[in-house]
Amino acid sequence: MNQIYTVVPSPVGELLLGGVETRLRRVAFMGEGTKRPPLVIDPHWQRDDDAFPDARAQLNEYFAGSRHEFDIELDLIGTEWELKVWNALLQIPYGETRSYGAIATEVCTIAAARAVGLANARNPVALIVPCHRVIGAGGNLTGYGGGLERKRSLLDLESGRLALV
Repeated sequence: MNQIYTVVPSPVGELLLGGVETRLRRVAFMGEGTKRPPLVIDPHWQRDDDAFPDARAQLNEYFAGSRHEFDIELDLIGTEWELKVWNALLQIPYGETRSYGAIATEVCTIAAARAVGLANARNPVALIVPCHRVIGAGGNLTGYGGGLERKRSLLDLESGRLALV
């Protein structure tokens, strides 16, 4: 299995796209503003700047405001719980948000809101699996691996309050 990656520019900073063949496993923010430690690219991965042309095109359309849903082949790897949460995130419509508690209720029980937050934090495919659409119970912005400024920019883009390109 040949793992490949590319780095693409975006209005919210460089994005690393990684995966196997045409299947996307990773979309991650690079550089400043992220809450996570600096991204380390696996030395076994091969850089291919022609990789993932569909994902690159669809991300450009998203940032231009003309794409509201992604149609990209994903290869998500996670626990059964994480996959349940990520699939629930995929159901949040463009321009809408859900609380951690609402996602927990959807996948099991309200008592699991913190577990939803942990699964959200482990989302390997930022933007495509829209973890930025999950907010705190009071409507406040909480926790985002890409940083709260990026989260606000993405939500503003989706609500029509901001054009990023």
